[in-house]
Amino acid sequence: MTFRVVIAEDHLLVREGLERILASSDDVELVGTAVDGEALLESVERARPDVVVTDVRMPSSDAHDGIRIAGELRRRFPEVAVLAISQYADPAYAFALFRDGAGGRGYLLKERLTAPGELVAAIVEVAGGGSAVDPLIVDALVAERSRGASSPLAALTAREHEVLAEVATGKSNAAIASSLVITRRAVEHHIASIFAKLHLPSEQEVSRRVQATLLYLADRDSS
Repeated sequence: MTFRVVIAEDHLLVREGLERILASSDDVELVGTAVDGEALLESVERARPDVVVTDVRMPSSDAHDGIRIAGELRRRFPEVAVLAISQYADPAYAFALFRDGAGGRGYLLKERLTAPGELVAAIVEVAGGGSAVDPLIVDALVAERSRGASSPLAALTAREHEVLAEVATGKSNAAIASSLVITRRAVEHHIASIFAKLHLPSEQEVSRRVQATLLYLADRDSS
């Protein structure tokens, strides 16, 4: 299967580099480019890609226009996955990107994309509904959340680990219940317990589901 991709990047050399990488792969097809958020939305409307690869920051009055546009795409084109690339390992950007769920979302650092296959693999992953997060981003997120806790998930039961793994894919409670062959009420109970054990208070600005997902990804990468 070939995934259709739109690139949003205001730096000419970086944009051309991304275009060359995509052109070298049989798994992706470049169907549009943009240099700012407005042009990106127009390109998505016109080309209806599977994945948008966007810089976090582009020319705009908004300092993180790429992240804002990702949220807009979630609302207007929920079927379009977004892979953000950035030179900033900033937890605030990542939290904003994953605010509405980690499925079909990715965050990579430009300087750590050392091989063309890494970018293509991340595109394929998010296109399939998965997540692609640079380990440095995960480290920054966990440091921000856990303040050095060595194993944030150690208190979870085996079943809670299973539920959290399903949450990390972006599934709804109903989908998790179907996948694990348990009731939706049981899923809700397990998720509430997970949030409590991970100390994710309801008043947190960033959704507890997303924070739990990021902690899960960090624990998986370190195991």
